[in-house]
Amino acid sequence: MRKAAEPLERRKRTRSDSYQLLPAVRELYSRLPETYLLEPWELQHVLFSLGYTDGLADETEIAAAVEVARGDYPQWGRVA
Repeated sequence: MRKAAEPLERRKRTRSDSYQLLPAVRELYSRLPETYLLEPWELQHVLFSLGYTDGLADETEIAAAVEVARGDYPQWGRVA
């Protein structure tokens, strides 16, 4: 039998796993380069569906991880 507080515990666990977003996005970009063009709200679903996160991560945290991950690959960076 599940407790009523389980969703809150799950949300806390998801927030504590937010530090894993940058490595997850980097790995996702290296394994599936076509995901590079996805928006943060689309990556939210992809990361959850492929098991990179335990729950749906916050879009702003994903956007920050995407910004850093895209800066790691100069050939994928912004066009000047």
